Amino acid sequence: QVHLVESGGGLVQAGGSLRLSCGASGGTFTPYAVGWFRQAPGKEREFVAGISWSGSRTNYADSVKGRFTISRDNTKNRVWLQMNKMAPEDTAVYYCAADPTLTNMPLGQAEYWGQGAQVTVSS
Repeated sequence: QVHLVESGGGLVQAGGSLRLSCGASGGTFTPYAVGWFRQAPGKEREFVAGISWSGSRTNYADSVKGRFTISRDNTKNRVWLQMNKMAPEDTAVYYCAADPTLTNMPLGQAEYWGQGAQVTVSS
């Protein structure tokens, strides 16, 4: 059982940056791919970015390519999502998730989920 906790959410102005962090307790990230998802009010949850267990592979939703960067440090049991050039449409609750494979994540599938962190981008 892996318990995921997000941190780093908050309010930022359009064009600004924010970094989300995801930590794992009660287990380790090492065997798992980790992804970030988001859900805006009135919308379905969507995949944002994912990283393989080794960090050698990443993938991103088209809407965030070139602006967001996912990274991980297995020695620290941490995964980050660096968000730059943020826009009001990035406003959402962001969720960290872990799964044995990166392949399933763009499909919205993951075995473990965090509670979410609110990110608000003001115009």
